[in-house]
Amino acid sequence: MPVRKAEAVWEGDLMKGKGRVALGSGAFHGNYSFGSRFEESKGTNPEELIGAAHAGCFSMAFSAILGKAGFNPKSIITEAKVHIDKVGDGFTITRIELITEGHVPGIDKETFLKLANEAKAGCPVSRALTGVQITLDATLA
Repeated sequence: MPVRKAEAVWEGDLMKGKGRVALGSGAFHGNYSFGSRFEESKGTNPEELIGAAHAGCFSMAFSAILGKAGFNPKSIITEAKVHIDKVGDGFTITRIELITEGHVPGIDKETFLKLANEAKAGCPVSRALTGVQITLDATLA
């Protein structure tokens, strides 16, 4: 299996410094700072990148599980809300909310929800984040 890479560079102190992140594939690069991470300043942040990875991974896993169950999804649209909170002396990702909408012809709501929860539990990013509470709000469109 391939090994995926990303790189981050940080220059300066925590409050006034700046950084940049890049995916090894070259598909994305972005700037980040204290302000983009803990305030509402322009730029990306590690939590946003984790959210993108989790939403993408979940959507693919859900599509695979649906396919194995005999359903052909037209689309799976997933948003991940990553919560970072002050815990003790530091910050911790405390919760990720996965919000998904699936366009899946021929499936009933009960089966859709069961398979969505299987995808939440089994996608590689969910499994990597086992120390984080992960919730799922799944809607069949």
